[in-house]
Amino acid sequence: MSIYQGFFIFAFILLALGVILVVVNNLLALRRPYKEKLIAYECGLDPSGDTRIPFRIRFYLIGLLFLVFDVEIVFLYPWAIVFDHLGLFGFIEIFVFMIMLLVAYIYAWSEGALTWE
Repeated sequence: MSIYQGFFIFAFILLALGVILVVVNNLLALRRPYKEKLIAYECGLDPSGDTRIPFRIRFYLIGLLFLVFDVEIVFLYPWAIVFDHLGLFGFIEIFVFMIMLLVAYIYAWSEGALTWE
């Protein structure tokens, strides 16, 4: 058996199982729509006002900054595991990476992206 053949068989079984479960659910699901079930959900409270209010761009900016600085852990953890095998080259690589993150953090701070109003 090829090394990829087992993977493709497993992937096909998972894909087929997913499709089968969705189709069976759509065929067997009870559909009893009523007014309370179809309104927007707001933490158990009755909705008030228009639900399509625009968010300030600062909301999205904070979310993007969180992702950028959170993804750094994805790179730092494997590097820390194999640090002793990488030697000086690995240290210089991560040093450059941390400098780039520090520059991004200072830029975001100077632009006022980290202050919430």
